[in-house]
Amino acid sequence: MKEIEILVELYSDIQEAKQTLNQFKSTGIKNVIDTYYYDPLRNNLKPNNKLQIDECFRLREQNDKTYITYKIDKFDDNNIWLYSDEYETEVKNKQQIINIINALGLKKLLVINNKKTSYTTNKYEIVIEEVDKLGNFMEVELCTNENVNVKEIKREIQAFINSLGLDVSEELHMGKPEMMLKKGLFEDYK
Repeated sequence: MKEIEILVELYSDIQEAKQTLNQFKSTGIKNVIDTYYYDPLRNNLKPNNKLQIDECFRLREQNDKTYITYKIDKFDDNNIWLYSDEYETEVKNKQQIINIINALGLKKLLVINNKKTSYTTNKYEIVIEEVDKLGNFMEVELCTNENVNVKEIKREIQAFINSLGLDVSEELHMGKPEMMLKKGLFEDYK
């Protein structure tokens, strides 16, 4: 599935932002812990020399459920992130999946603690994210299996963000894992 999104830093007051987004359908609040892993033997599953993650493996704990995810990032000709192909499934036994991860030799890269308040429109999922050690963000996402013009979809998402009237940054062109890496907030990665 193509995950086309724009992530921006949220400068507006968090409560003001939530009030603005209350015009859309609320899908609730989730406490999320994302643990990212790297493979010391495979370069495609490690941060590159620019501290970008081209492919990642993640264990997500979300309220009372656990998921594993593999993401492959797609970049334009200027090496700017466009979208990700994402493969995710729920796992029933968290400890067993951790045992499998360890048996495969994967190492913990970083952990992101995040409180997500989510909304939906007929087209987008909007998430206000309160991220430990990083700050507040807003993500607007469209997921599709269709062959679409990604740059056009991103222009539409940016226009939607602009229409909200919130004080936000320009598109960050990176995810929270890259932000954590650039701030030196990683586990035992060498």
